[in-house]
Amino acid sequence: MPVLTRLIPSPVVVDINAGALDGLAGLLADQRISASGKLAVAISGGSGARLRERLAPALPGAEWYEVGGGTLDDAIKLGDAMKKGHYDAVVGLGGGKIIDCAKYAAARIGLPLVAVATNLSHDGLCSPVATLDNDAGRGSYGVPNPIAVVIDLDIIREAPVRFVRSGIGDAISNISAVADWELSHRETGESIDGLAAAMARQAGEAVLRHPGGVGDDAFLQVLAEGLVLTGISMSVAGDSRPASGACHEINHAFDILYPRRSASHGEQCGLGAAFAMHLRGDRETSALMAGVLRRHGLPVTPGEIGFTDEEFVAAVAYAPKTRPGRYTILEHLDLSTDQIRDAYADYAQAVSS
Repeated sequence: MPVLTRLIPSPVVVDINAGALDGLAGLLADQRISASGKLAVAISGGSGARLRERLAPALPGAEWYEVGGGTLDDAIKLGDAMKKGHYDAVVGLGGGKIIDCAKYAAARIGLPLVAVATNLSHDGLCSPVATLDNDAGRGSYGVPNPIAVVIDLDIIREAPVRFVRSGIGDAISNISAVADWELSHRETGESIDGLAAAMARQAGEAVLRHPGGVGDDAFLQVLAEGLVLTGISMSVAGDSRPASGACHEINHAFDILYPRRSASHGEQCGLGAAFAMHLRGDRETSALMAGVLRRHGLPVTPGEIGFTDEEFVAAVAYAPKTRPGRYTILEHLDLSTDQIRDAYADYAQAVSS
């Protein structure tokens, strides 16, 4: 009897620990990612420039590229600049914008990407997607998964705490996203990948139920691992479905309707997830999410990120338009504006009690 298996696209190295950055050069050489040390390193002008001073002596064969922003044009320019060299790999050193630009640029010139995250703001650091601003707003572009992921918890602690909080909201929203995927499977017959769903859900549950806080190494380890696993779950599914449901539709609606006032990705997704769980009648999980979000300093009501209740209602009403064809609790219930307003009033009362 043949043994049937499938190959899962995933990094060959995931190094998450305090001081991981000190071993970056050795890791790349030992894993034969870049035995010659010929690397193209994409950095920001802020934290990336400071880290360059620290890392440059250990990476004498590297060439450094400062990335201006997180747009599609920035990523194309980066790729065009890098293709003139003869590199073994591209290293994206920084936050989400830098890593997404480096992902796209590496894919454009056919090189593997090493993601070295300096914050934990969202699950994109290990996903097969690069999210970049373009002339139409913001687009998601398919790219290969990083060949290696390095997360130095010492560096993570140095970043503003809002980045960790954003990652918490994004990770916890997996639970709502998977519930939406299962709903669509039941109601529309949409195919569901059980492995991808399990990985994303368990990543979210691990963060949701961990007793630690944003300053604890043990908690940061679980959060970092959860975000990496979420990215791999998207590769398994071949889609963002394991980590994107009504929670992310609401997030996108905020970004579209109030582009100059929107909060962080994870703050909006966490709030959207807690409300979506309330809509599906899972009041216990909704209350648990709200309590954990509040404990970590994330918003649980729109007023806590500067929006009125009516603006939140408008965002929820608009949300299904952000992902045509995606079926979530919002499409399932198809609520009128008045019904959304009533549901939010119930939610606000529940999370304030």
